[in-house]
Amino acid sequence: MKKLLVLVFILFLTACGQKDVLRVGMDLQYPPFETVDTENNPEGISVDIAMALGEYLGREVEVVNTDFAAIIPALESGEIDIAIASMSITEEREKRVDFSNPYVFFKIIGLVNKDYAEANNITADTPMAQIMDNNETRFVGLASQISTSIPQSFGFDVLEATEKASAILSVTQGTSDVFLMSGEVVAQAHAANPDTTMIVWSPVQTSNIGMAVQEGNSELLEQVNEFIATMSEPGGVNDQLAEKWDDTIRESLINFGIEFYLNE
Repeated sequence: MKKLLVLVFILFLTACGQKDVLRVGMDLQYPPFETVDTENNPEGISVDIAMALGEYLGREVEVVNTDFAAIIPALESGEIDIAIASMSITEEREKRVDFSNPYVFFKIIGLVNKDYAEANNITADTPMAQIMDNNETRFVGLASQISTSIPQSFGFDVLEATEKASAILSVTQGTSDVFLMSGEVVAQAHAANPDTTMIVWSPVQTSNIGMAVQEGNSELLEQVNEFIATMSEPGGVNDQLAEKWDDTIRESLINFGIEFYLNE
C-alpha cells in the first residue's frame, strides 16, 4: 500500500510539474520576432511576449522550436500548448485551432524585382493595387502562408517555395516579380539585395496576428486574451517591447519603429 501511495504521489508531482510548464511553439528563423542569439538560445519579440505571458500565468515557459508548417499539427497532437509564432488569423487555420484576439498587426508589403518595377513604372510609393491589377505579375510565396494565399485570392498562380531564402532568390534572379511578406522580412531581403530589388511600402493588407491554442482549450484561451488586454497598458508589455526593440526595427524599416507592428 505504501509503495502504491508513493507512486501516486510521484505521478501527481510529475503531472503538476508538466502543467506548470507552458510549451510555446514558434519557428526560430524570423528575426526580430523569432530567432536565436549567438549561443543558440531563443530570443526575439515573440520570445519576450511568451516570457511575459508565462509570468502573467505563473508558469515556466519552454520555447519549442517548430517548423512553421508543423506548428498547427503540434498543437493538435498536444506537443505544444500554444503558438506565439507571428501566425496570421485565417479562416482556414480557425478550422483547426482556436485563436486569441490579435496582439500585433503585420503590414504585408512587397519585395519587388527592380527590372519588373522599372518596366511597370513601380516606385516605393506605388499603391499595391497597381501591382495586383497587373495580370502579368509573377508572385512567389511560401507554402501554407499568406505570401501565397493573398495573391491566390486575387486569382494569381503563385510559385510556391519551401523556404524564405528560395522565395527571395526567385525575386532577385527575376524568375518572380513580387514576394509579399511582413515589413521586417521584406526590408532585410532588400538590404541584402539592393541592386536587384526594391520595396513597395503600400500594404496589400494588414494581417492580424494571434496566439493559437488547441481547439476547445477555452481555459487557456481566456487567460491569454486577458493577458493581451493588458499589453497596451502604460508601462505594460508593449512599452517594454518598444524600449528594447525599437532601435533594432528602425535599422531595417528606417522610417518606422515597433509601432509599425503594434498599431492597426
